[in-house]
Amino acid sequence: MLLGILLSSAGCAIMPSSGPEDHVIKSEITRSGPDYVLIKLTPTVVDILKEYGPGAIAGSFPDHRPPPGIRFGIGDTVAVSIFEAAAGGLFIPAEAGVRPGNFVALPNQNVDLNGNITVPYAGQVKANGRTPVEIQRDIVKAIGNRAIEPQVVVSLITQNTSLISVLGEVKTPARLTANAAGERILDLIARAGGLTGPGWESWVTLERGGKRATVPFGALMYQPANNVWIHPGDTIYVYREPQVFLAFGAFTIGGNFGGQAQFPFDMWKITMAQAMAKAGGLIDAQAEPAGVYVYRREPRELAERLGADCSKFTGPLVPVVYNADFRDPSGFFLASKFEMRDKDVLFAANAATVDTTKFLTFVQAVVGTANSTIVTANNAQILRINSRQ
Repeated sequence: MLLGILLSSAGCAIMPSSGPEDHVIKSEITRSGPDYVLIKLTPTVVDILKEYGPGAIAGSFPDHRPPPGIRFGIGDTVAVSIFEAAAGGLFIPAEAGVRPGNFVALPNQNVDLNGNITVPYAGQVKANGRTPVEIQRDIVKAIGNRAIEPQVVVSLITQNTSLISVLGEVKTPARLTANAAGERILDLIARAGGLTGPGWESWVTLERGGKRATVPFGALMYQPANNVWIHPGDTIYVYREPQVFLAFGAFTIGGNFGGQAQFPFDMWKITMAQAMAKAGGLIDAQAEPAGVYVYRREPRELAERLGADCSKFTGPLVPVVYNADFRDPSGFFLASKFEMRDKDVLFAANAATVDTTKFLTFVQAVVGTANSTIVTANNAQILRINSRQ
């Protein structure tokens, strides 16, 4: 009778487990928790996912042209040199003919609070927000009728406004002067002394005009399109945040059969196949090869491209469960192309026979306990009878 009761309850979820059964994940039965979308890994799915990396500065700042020329700002120190074609002009006295070059160098001066510099006989000349060529043109125009074929050279002595801030996990955080030749993100990080930590743990944020974009440092190294030109006034912030994934279920985690653990990427990106290897691989006698899953929240746009019905979800992110089938030999190729994301959950379900084995072991233990109780009672009864005799 006891065995019959136990067998009648075999369909219930009475056996311990580290996660849901494979058929429960794949079924459409009512779930007690939030809904999710189940996506089977196919070559098309993997190709679409490649378009959606962990971040792309290139997409957020689509203007890939070099930055415009440096413009003077209030507080910059400027030098002005004026040349004349012959001595005896406005700036070069007649006796200066013996000098090597007919020019005069004005004292260095700062662009004042009104954005001007002062040039003799030209007066106040607008400098703030203007290039050297524009300023030179205005000075020549102002003195052209009084000087002898004047030529003017305006140069930047001390740059105090066209600055770029490089902050965070770099060796020498600082506000750096913009290079007139133009520089990219990696150039500025190098000028700040480079990273203080491993590249695979580092993330880089670029802020420009109130707009931000963040990518892993590796995306700058291995995807050159992300290494965009830097403009004066930009801010680069470097921080460390190790990427990790969590593994549950039928993996040989830490040499043990099953369990759960958190693993670092230890590189800027890894695939599902590499993540499974880090988790010790599937347990041959326990795992369901067709039941390996990755849990993740994806942008609604991506979920819709994958064919998901997003009508029952609100908000910009949709819970997605990706399923890899390793009974199909092509599943290994797909897993080697499927890229893990930070905080992904990797789960390997038990095979159906495992729960049956657990249940039979449980039945054997219960029946054995019951038999032991009966034997003990019988032995006690025999002892009482013998003692009366």
